[in-house]
Amino acid sequence: MLVAAAVCPHPPLLVPQVAGAAAPELDDLRAACAAAVGPLLDARAGVLAVAGGADATASFPGDAAGTLRPWGPDVRVGPGDAVLPLSLTIGRWLLERAQASSGGDLPALRFEAVGFDAPTAGCAALGRRLADSAERVALLVMGDGSARRTEKAPGYIHPGAVPYDETIAGALASGDAGRLLGLDPGEARELWAAGRAALQVLGGAAQAAPPPAASELLYDDAPYGVGYFAARWAW
Repeated sequence: MLVAAAVCPHPPLLVPQVAGAAAPELDDLRAACAAAVGPLLDARAGVLAVAGGADATASFPGDAAGTLRPWGPDVRVGPGDAVLPLSLTIGRWLLERAQASSGGDLPALRFEAVGFDAPTAGCAALGRRLADSAERVALLVMGDGSARRTEKAPGYIHPGAVPYDETIAGALASGDAGRLLGLDPGEARELWAAGRAALQVLGGAAQAAPPPAASELLYDDAPYGVGYFAARWAW
């Protein structure tokens, strides 16, 4: 059963060693991500699953590692082979950072890459399987909003980008799994919204449980023209 969930974005610049002199620009986002991820370690979960978008859907074991070498310095996380895609690499980095801060232990981990174009039904089904994988399950979802928010965004500006991200922000703030499952894959593709599939994994996992007892949107901004969110849900 799902007992805690968090949503964070996965820009490589979230890692200070990659950002270099620009690292202070995302200090607020790092703090929000820390506030979102910390409760996952306190949830007494038997399984902590990390789901994030990738080019292809795949599952990875709890010791899987990742590297940020393609984006600059060879920052590595995890003890195993560096096989994790970017979203899950940043997710593991956030968890290891939270563990180092708290001094506690990580529960059993599993990593799920979700194809960016995965259909909604498949994403929801994966979420339900994750929620049913242990008596107490915590879920970290790594997903960005639209990369077409401003003229300097990777996909240039699109008039639908802000309304689309407002829908996501509203769903995260209110704990509304149905609104996440209602995100349109075709619209997400047009708006370069890389987190749609991963967010719908959360929607499927949460739909299998009562509404969260608490939901909080901790960050909602687009510092580089890409929508970034940090949120936490608790049951």
